Amino acid sequence: MQRWMAARARGFGTSIFSEMTALALQHGAINLSQGFPDFAGPAHVKQAAVAAIQADHNQYAPAPGLPALREAIAATYRASYGVPCSAEHVTVTSGATEAIASTMLALIDPGDEVLIFEPAYDSYAPTTVMAGGVPRFVRLEPPAALGGRAAGDATRWWFDPAALQAACTPRTRAIIVNTPHNPTGKVFSRAELELIAELCHRHDLIAITDEVYDRLVYDGMHTPLATLPGMWERTVTINSTGKTFSLTGWKIGYTIAPPPLTDAIRRIHQFVTFAVATPFQHAMAAALTAALHDDFYARLLDFYRERRDRLTAILNQAGLSALPPEGTYFVMADIRGWGFTSDVAFCRYLTTQVGVAAIPPSAFYAQPETAPALARFCFAKELATLEAAAARLRQYTAPVAAS
Repeated sequence: MQRWMAARARGFGTSIFSEMTALALQHGAINLSQGFPDFAGPAHVKQAAVAAIQADHNQYAPAPGLPALREAIAATYRASYGVPCSAEHVTVTSGATEAIASTMLALIDPGDEVLIFEPAYDSYAPTTVMAGGVPRFVRLEPPAALGGRAAGDATRWWFDPAALQAACTPRTRAIIVNTPHNPTGKVFSRAELELIAELCHRHDLIAITDEVYDRLVYDGMHTPLATLPGMWERTVTINSTGKTFSLTGWKIGYTIAPPPLTDAIRRIHQFVTFAVATPFQHAMAAALTAALHDDFYARLLDFYRERRDRLTAILNQAGLSALPPEGTYFVMADIRGWGFTSDVAFCRYLTTQVGVAAIPPSAFYAQPETAPALARFCFAKELATLEAAAARLRQYTAPVAAS
């Protein structure tokens, strides 16, 4: 009953990911909506988890995380990006989602404002609200090739620096930067990050960066905001092993932050999950350590680039204008060629009538009615899955009734 529900919960509906996956199951649709692989994770990582279980590493890990895993995470960021971190700066969480929630609860007070680029991953605003904060949204504009206003490169999502500055007030406490960006596939350029860093310095803001797709960058390069001058001291870097090692159900995420911010996060984390599954932490420590000494990341990128290019071609052939994303494993496509202006109506039609599920990006906007007419498709799938989707889409290349 509604009267038993806390006020903070009343504004939260069911996640769009759960909704579209349930609809896909109901109608036997090929699920290109929710961002999870339909293929097995690496055998050596799974074997490491089995070995940890058989070695009886099955009791609570230390609340901040297994020391070996925290050191492997720190070593990865030092070697890959030059982030000046050690195991003491790392806190292991139940996926990046818990890392986001614990960070917001640790650093945001009631009335504090948080700048969020939209479209935005759907946990940012709710966790801000749960902490008593106020989300302030800054629009990422679609590239002209997807029907957006022209500004510079017609193939890149962009934001207006003046709009970002205008969103900042004396109550602004933090900014969330998701790069590579879900759902757009945008990789923030160094120039854009420098602009954000300058804003943080001028207004004394905390930066919270969500970098779970850092290994999936096809165009340009991933630059952690924490590596920019003066940003290490004010940045919480959030990441997860689930996307990188295709084991999303293990929920091994983490934060990297300087001591004052880490101390605050750990004070919350201990009362949210306390500790994360011990065998999986052992396995991910082994996986990260091995990846520093072999070509795993290069092979992963080649694997996903092939799927990115194939799905982009499939969508374009079906009359759904799409651009290859710079990063992540999502493609955004213009749905107007099918006669739709509502992304929700399009995705329901596509799932129930065509048998292919996608996500309506309006779910990532504070005002869904202002979202552009696009749909998000996931290519973290077997090539056979993408070809099966192509076969279904080929039957519906002619525009349907507008909605």
